[in-house]
Amino acid sequence: MKRQNQSMITEFILIGFSNLGDLQFLLFFIFLLVYLTTLMANATITTVIRLDRTLHTPMYFFLFVLSCSETCYTLVIVPKMLANLLSTAPTISLSGCVAQLYFFVGLACTNCFLIAVMGYDRYVAICNPLNYTLIVSRATCTQLVLASSFCGFLISVVVNVLVFSVPFCASNRINHFFCDISPVIKLGCTDTNLKEMVIFFLSILVLLVPLVLIFISYVFIVSTILKISSVEGQCKAFATCASHLTVVIVHYGCASFIYLRPTSLYSSDKDRLVAVTYTVITPLLNPLVYTLRNKEVKTALKKVLSRYLLSKTV
Repeated sequence: MKRQNQSMITEFILIGFSNLGDLQFLLFFIFLLVYLTTLMANATITTVIRLDRTLHTPMYFFLFVLSCSETCYTLVIVPKMLANLLSTAPTISLSGCVAQLYFFVGLACTNCFLIAVMGYDRYVAICNPLNYTLIVSRATCTQLVLASSFCGFLISVVVNVLVFSVPFCASNRINHFFCDISPVIKLGCTDTNLKEMVIFFLSILVLLVPLVLIFISYVFIVSTILKISSVEGQCKAFATCASHLTVVIVHYGCASFIYLRPTSLYSSDKDRLVAVTYTVITPLLNPLVYTLRNKEVKTALKKVLSRYLLSKTV
């Protein structure tokens, strides 16, 4: 009987924001504006890094990859969310839900590892500047990015197998605006405690371990900066880390609130609000933080715009 009910479910209903009534139209325009701004901001920062040779350094290579990953990350969630805000039947097929969860988890894990790698880059740049180019070489940068992506999507495969091996015979109504782990696995009609424990362990591996490594890196960074004799040198060193620290706090803070706790503590209203932050707001925050707080990026942006305007006048 359970197998028969499971086979009957070919699509899920994403409840999402359906309880907000006419406010969904307002949310549609707000999210659309934020989404378009995110695409423009990430496209701008990747273009500037690509065109300006002064930004061809490991730090900006990682930022380039992170911006590309964040763009793909938003493409997985936001377009479907926008379509559902205007739909009277906000549904997603079973295969679509599997694909969405796979790419969402894979890209999210990749981003977590990339941010940790960027912390390591700052550690080497400040604590071992003489050997920086030797340690963080182009080959090393490529290997770190590939390793981050491989680990991220490998974890995603494991999570998908755990979530979608559960028979969905209770309901097909997902109390969220996209296929996230907790709302989907809660639809299972069998005991999922063991699967949830494995997913919780993976969450610790993805979130807590990199966060601890980042913290350790910054202990050494701060210790090294305080040894700099000039105040100007200290301020300059801290400035290179400020953007990264801001992204770390927002990214890991939101994700930890959702995933570093048991599924039984899942609260649909609060979690949807936090989910909006890390699926819609955070991808916009990254390029803005690195653009507005970084003199090198702002200078490079002005140079690229000047060259573009000059080419138009010739």
